[in-house]
Amino acid sequence: MKRALWAVIAVMFISACVPAKKYEEVKQKRKICEEELMALKEQNRKLDENFKELYQENDKLNKRLKGLMEDTTMMGNSLRLVSKNFDKLNDTYEILLEKNEQLLAGNQRETKQLFNNLQASQEELRRQSDSLEMARMVLQEKQDRLIELQEQLDARAKRVDELEAILNKKDSVVNALKSKVQNALLGFENNGLTIEQKNGKVYVSLDESLLFKSGSYQVDSKGKTVLKKLGGVLEKNQDVNVLVEGHTDNVPYNGSGQLNDNWDLSVRRATSVVKIILEGSKLDPSRLTAAGKGEHFPIAGNDTAGGRSKNRRTEIILTPKLDELFEILESN
Repeated sequence: MKRALWAVIAVMFISACVPAKKYEEVKQKRKICEEELMALKEQNRKLDENFKELYQENDKLNKRLKGLMEDTTMMGNSLRLVSKNFDKLNDTYEILLEKNEQLLAGNQRETKQLFNNLQASQEELRRQSDSLEMARMVLQEKQDRLIELQEQLDARAKRVDELEAILNKKDSVVNALKSKVQNALLGFENNGLTIEQKNGKVYVSLDESLLFKSGSYQVDSKGKTVLKKLGGVLEKNQDVNVLVEGHTDNVPYNGSGQLNDNWDLSVRRATSVVKIILEGSKLDPSRLTAAGKGEHFPIAGNDTAGGRSKNRRTEIILTPKLDELFEILESN
């Protein structure tokens, strides 16, 4: 009799330890999910900042290029004017030489005046020649700088074109992914399920009524059908990462057993959804992340039954991989 009593006590002690271990595992997974989410947000922020910096740098180079082109035009006009004056002075010099030869035998005073004029013309001609050479040197420097800036501008434009091409490609991939998801879940959309595209991602939001009974984290048969269809799409698109987020309203959880609060419930629901999607598929589990948000990210007010119903949801966020885009940003 005593042996049987001790056996019952041992079984009760082991049963009490198991939920605690599972709870710690769930908390650890949740922490990892939150860290990965923050990293993904930081990557998205860096992407936006780098893209804005490239456009701003491109605009600055265009403005500098415009200013240099205007300076070059003004220098060109000045050069032509100086060249024209130089030609005139050169013609005057030739005429004075001619007259000087004619008047050598004439009036000495006039000859002296002509000689002085000739010297003054020669000096002016020399100054104009120096100015012309200086203008040519400055113009050459401007042209060299213009070529250098043009090369920089071309390189920046090429980089911007590459980024735009990849972003356009990403948008087309997201559009195609949304279309595939909509086709796979045809009949469920607007019946407890919505599909939305924003921030380069596809958001599949499922109402609580489509997946779970109130306070439960066991997926019902209708919900399994939806998740299996979605899993089929993901199995054919291996370059998509999946984040499953469980959300609740702010009504305190009053159930019993292994769950303590809404946060526990949301984690369990997200984990259940991930397991259903992976069940019997060839999906790489590392592509899927389960996260519990509890009541902390509502999309409607919790002061009405309708608002609370909207907040009790599961969001499946599909994100195409952006490895190619990150490689270009890192090369900058």
